[in-house]
Amino acid sequence: MIKLTVLRIGILSDTHSYLDPKVFKYFDECDQVWHAGDIGLPAVTDELAKKFDLKAVWGNVDGTDLRSQFKEDLFFEVEGRKIFMTHIAGKPGTYNQRVAFLLNELKPDIIVCGHSHILRVEFDKKYNVLFINPGAAGVHGFHKVKTVLRFEITKGEIKNMQAIELGPRIELPKK
Repeated sequence: MIKLTVLRIGILSDTHSYLDPKVFKYFDECDQVWHAGDIGLPAVTDELAKKFDLKAVWGNVDGTDLRSQFKEDLFFEVEGRKIFMTHIAGKPGTYNQRVAFLLNELKPDIIVCGHSHILRVEFDKKYNVLFINPGAAGVHGFHKVKTVLRFEITKGEIKNMQAIELGPRIELPKK
């Protein structure tokens, strides 16, 4: 009997210092969690790293504490798929110049980014790459609903991708 390796992945971005407790419910069976930047406070990634194999990049709102802990760009491989993660990428058809260069050079299978606060998953034929932006999981920004993504990779094949709504974005009272 052949046992298939299934890697379960949860992706979030733009927490801006707020980690919704529902993330742990929806990512409970995930093997890895990828945070695509704008973490906010180190406490967010500290909590995620206690439970998950965490991969993260810093975003434009992240200070020196997070920039010293994480990189701007992360390149890694899982289940035969090459992953490129960065916070600010643009989107298919309008990548920023730096990201377009890296897509041409590295030829990843998947690009994961954040910044826009807009959930979007799209295959980009020009770069032959799956573009993934999980939207925003925090309470800061213009988005109306907090979102994350969850999916599986089995023998290099992406399966069972789910866009998950955590609930409405509600501004927390200022302290």
